[in-house]
Amino acid sequence: MTKEFNHEDVQGNILRGYSLNRVRHLVLEVTNRTLARQFLAAAVSGTTDAVPTITRESSEKWADPPDLCFNIGVTFAGLRALGVTQDHLDTFPTEFRQGMTKRAAKIGDFGDSAPKNWAEPFNQPDRVHLIASIYSDTDEQLEKVEQVQAQVAKAFGVIGVQDGRNLPEGKVFFGYRDSISQPRFAHVINPDRANDNEPINPLGTVLLGYPTHYEGLLFRVPNPDELGRNGAFNAFRVLAQDTVGFEKYLSTAATELENHPEVDHLLPPGAEENIFGMKDNRHGALREVVAAQMCGRWRNGMPYEKSPNSTGPIPDTPGFLTNFDYDRESRCPAGSHTRRANPRNGHIVQRMSNYSRRIVRRGMSYGPDFDPANLDEANNPERGLLGNFLCANLGAQFEAVMCDWINVGLQNPDITGADDPLLGANEPETSWFDLTLANGGSIRLRGFPRFIKARGGAYTFLPSLSAIAYLSQLDT
Repeated sequence: MTKEFNHEDVQGNILRGYSLNRVRHLVLEVTNRTLARQFLAAAVSGTTDAVPTITRESSEKWADPPDLCFNIGVTFAGLRALGVTQDHLDTFPTEFRQGMTKRAAKIGDFGDSAPKNWAEPFNQPDRVHLIASIYSDTDEQLEKVEQVQAQVAKAFGVIGVQDGRNLPEGKVFFGYRDSISQPRFAHVINPDRANDNEPINPLGTVLLGYPTHYEGLLFRVPNPDELGRNGAFNAFRVLAQDTVGFEKYLSTAATELENHPEVDHLLPPGAEENIFGMKDNRHGALREVVAAQMCGRWRNGMPYEKSPNSTGPIPDTPGFLTNFDYDRESRCPAGSHTRRANPRNGHIVQRMSNYSRRIVRRGMSYGPDFDPANLDEANNPERGLLGNFLCANLGAQFEAVMCDWINVGLQNPDITGADDPLLGANEPETSWFDLTLANGGSIRLRGFPRFIKARGGAYTFLPSLSAIAYLSQLDT
């Protein structure tokens, strides 16, 4: 497989991130099939400055990374609109053919997160044909981004625009440092992760046509081969984060815990200074303990598994934030977000699934800055995450994680029936989460709402460069 793998045929931002600070996602509708195909032909060939060139994977880490990158994902409706024949469309997986809106219940998009409540254009999935993503590094490059958007608009109808940005210190609006643990892949050179002990994942974890974690099993490559091979599937998600509600809940939980008879086994008296230096602030320290156990990391990125009683300092040691595992005596709650989404080598019911559902996460925040000192509901505009969750099989990976692990808790009998405290489809009447104690006991929190709600999204296929050229040459 090593000889067959061609880096240059794979779109960038799949096997490694760009590390650029801005993104603009254009939601496109094919209004003129001929012009759309011509645009794709020019974008893949890179022979004209009039059309942005598709950014592709590099065989080595970019010594001088590009300051603007351009990539596309195509929905099932988009493949049809571009002229892919029905017999070839039928070879794509069921979940991709049905699309995210019809799979909503599977991934927890119901209630306020139901597709009927999504904003335009995602409430009209048949019109969402492509999502074109333009990555840049600074606000000063906005003019160049707008030029790319103008070029795209000549061939497609731009029916939606989503702007995202990286927050300072790599954090999200909930205050957590994000994107720490990502899969590593065979044949992808990344010197920055040389000391990372996470297992090397086969290319088939995210790319079609290569071995997977399952012995002897390859996920089906859609026909024809030049359309399917080296492609990946993506769950593009617009996820609103209730920052005000989250911070208020931490205060509510801390107040409740202050009077709990077992609280000293959660936070020993005098240990407040070890929690972000909160000496003599027991309430504030308890807020951070709750936040850390819900996530599985302190908000500065320190793994709770490695340091349940202190937030740091974090050693400047390569691999420190990712080199750990979960054992039977782990202080990191089995129901925490990071442990649900990536159980590592910990004991779970579906023992063979530990690493088989790995997903590549790419995302940036959207919305105005958030001041955690200002929790006025009147000053709570929508803000959240524009997430891309990449894999080789949406059903076996993304949907399995969202359904079995995030929203049902099937990996551990101790959490079955409880949703992920951060990402799960929680309701105040039924939600619960068990905090772990140093003496082996636990304290159960109840009554928290859903902190993250879906506001839009689509399943897309990220075709290879060969596949983009194939789509541009269709004549049906």
